Amino acid sequence: MIGFNKSYFLLSLFLLAIELYTGIYMHDAIIRPFGGDFLVVILLYCLVKSFLNSPVLLTACWILVFAYAVEVSQYFHFVHLLGLQHSNMAKILLGTSFSFIDMGMYTLGILLVIIVENLRASLNKF
Repeated sequence: MIGFNKSYFLLSLFLLAIELYTGIYMHDAIIRPFGGDFLVVILLYCLVKSFLNSPVLLTACWILVFAYAVEVSQYFHFVHLLGLQHSNMAKILLGTSFSFIDMGMYTLGILLVIIVENLRASLNKF
C-alpha cells in the first residue's frame, strides 16, 4: 500500500501554493478564512494519497477526523497548554480559535474529494 503517486503529489504542491498565497496575500473576509479551511483538507488528502494507496473513503474520513481533532484542540487552547502561544508557526499550524464554520468547511472539502474521486473512478471504468 505504500508507494509514490506523482499526480497526487503535484496536486498537493499546487494546493500548498494556493494556501500559502491566500495566507500571505489575501486579507478578505471570505476566501482566506473559508477557502483556506476548505482547501486544507483537500491538500492533506492529496498529500496522504501521494504516499499511500489507501481506499478513498477511508483516507477521506481519517483526514476529516484529523481536521476535526485539530479544530477541537483550538477550543481547549492546545497551543497555550503546550506553552507555544508565542510561536507563530505553532499558532498557524494548530490554530487558535475554534469555529463550527471551520468544521463545516472541512466537511465540504472532504465531500468534494469523495465526489471527484467517485467521478474519476466511474470515468476510468469506461
